[in-house]
Amino acid sequence: MQNQFDERTTGGFGQPGTVSVPRAARDEGLRSYMLKVYNYMASGVLLTGIVALLFANSSLFVPVMTSPLRWLVALAPLGFIFAMSFGFNRMKESTLQILFWSFAFVMGLSMSTIFAVYTGTSIAQAFFAVSAGFLGLSLWGYTTKKDLSGFGTFLIMGLVGLLVAMVINIFLQSSTLQLAISAIGVLIFAGLTAYDTQKIKSMYAYVAGTDMMGKVVIMGALNLYLDFINMLMFVLRLFGDRR
Repeated sequence: MQNQFDERTTGGFGQPGTVSVPRAARDEGLRSYMLKVYNYMASGVLLTGIVALLFANSSLFVPVMTSPLRWLVALAPLGFIFAMSFGFNRMKESTLQILFWSFAFVMGLSMSTIFAVYTGTSIAQAFFAVSAGFLGLSLWGYTTKKDLSGFGTFLIMGLVGLLVAMVINIFLQSSTLQLAISAIGVLIFAGLTAYDTQKIKSMYAYVAGTDMMGKVVIMGALNLYLDFINMLMFVLRLFGDRR
């Protein structure tokens, strides 16, 4: 399946195959664009980690997580994702920035529970293992000449099935099913890391030099952030040592 945003098949906003700027300039612009995406993503992960650690060790953790407020903490990140996704076209770049950092903050509150469930050593090991895997997969997605759009469609369908299985297991409470969900989850988000990287890269040809580029950078960072965080959570469920 051909990727409609694949920069290998278009010269940008002009006619397919035309070149409007020198290749060196395009390459430099693409590197700068991708660097901004990774900087946003890494900064978001860092903010989430700091907030999670501080909140888990604060006096507020137990009162909040043993009260109905825990549902607000757990569900708030979804609200930010929906707001950014559905309001993308209407929002200013500055608004998306505020929402992105707010999302990373509330994700930190939500993820603080991992410090109560898993040992610090397990969390650190999972973080560094996922970081290494994420970098390798993202680099492959950036450099490969293979069109991953069809692969991405398959992964998204798998993600829907994974979500259904997770809902079912809320009622079944099957440890075997949970193990299978975690293993499949790691594979799905590993694949999505490569797919999303290629998709973000290919978007550059369409947004370079436009007011949309800053907004696309933020949304691209959000996608990669979600890939990383979900991989981390599934790896912890598979290999993490519980307290």
